[in-house]
Amino acid sequence: MDKIKENIQEILKDIKKYSPYPDKVKFIAVTKYVGIPEIEEILKNKVYNLGENRVQLLSEKYLYFKDKNIENINWNFIGNLQKNKVKYIAEFISLIHSVNKLSLAKEIDKRAGEWNKKIDILIEINIAGEESKEGYKIDDFNSEILEYLKFKNLNVIGLMTMAPYTKDEKILRDVFSTLKKIKDDLNKKYFDNRLTELSMGMSGDYKIALEEGATIIRIGTKIFK
Repeated sequence: MDKIKENIQEILKDIKKYSPYPDKVKFIAVTKYVGIPEIEEILKNKVYNLGENRVQLLSEKYLYFKDKNIENINWNFIGNLQKNKVKYIAEFISLIHSVNKLSLAKEIDKRAGEWNKKIDILIEINIAGEESKEGYKIDDFNSEILEYLKFKNLNVIGLMTMAPYTKDEKILRDVFSTLKKIKDDLNKKYFDNRLTELSMGMSGDYKIALEEGATIIRIGTKIFK
């Protein structure tokens, strides 16, 4: 468990080193492959933003910590979310990173309304156009954007992307800088600077993502290696 503490401290130092605005950066600890003891160690190190990609496991972990009266955790859903699973997490989810269909957004809006709350979401953009990855093509999102502005029970607060699995720094930097440019353009045209978040960068590429303007990084492997 000492290694978890060391790795978290290294990530926090990297945020200060590589980000042009480190105070704005949120570090999501991706806990999808680990159990309760590891999560408890993460919480001891004052990292309260946790990321999961399976609804059943997320719900089980949420209930465990709720029963322990630990309620300062911000639960993030970071995987591909099926529309019929939204109802299981709407009560407690802090942020959904991966909204990639209008039908999914409609369901989130509906379920949030049932809890008399607003749910924050990120729009997932498939910058690299990889067939193996989910996410909007930017032209497709542009064609639906006016529908997103009508929702009453969700807040579009930013964008998310998954970079290709590559060590080519130029490719990674192009993906991250393109997402930032898209966010800036959308803010000017539609959102009046309400888009504040860029969720991009994982264990292998988060330093580059920070340099290119990430405000949210999703780190799993590096914490536990």
